[in-house]
Amino acid sequence: MEATLKVYGAMTCGDTLRVRHFLRLRRIPYEWFGVDEDPEALKLIKRVNNGQRTPPTIFLKDGTILFEPSDEELARRLGLKPTMRLA
Repeated sequence: MEATLKVYGAMTCGDTLRVRHFLRLRRIPYEWFGVDEDPEALKLIKRVNNGQRTPPTIFLKDGTILFEPSDEELARRLGLKPTMRLA
């Protein structure tokens, strides 16, 4: 399956780990770019978000860019049914 997402994030970021877990559980392929290891990846996310480092930053195939999306927002943008939250 072809990756339709590009995920820019940091392995020390809880939101990045949550998003990667969300995608892995749903078997959604994505390209990974680690902003701590890749200076060009960090420059890109800062450029698209007014100089802010905002992992995870997700680029969708349609050109939409998501900054630190919730699971619900990510599901909606990917056309998935909302998931039930555990208390």
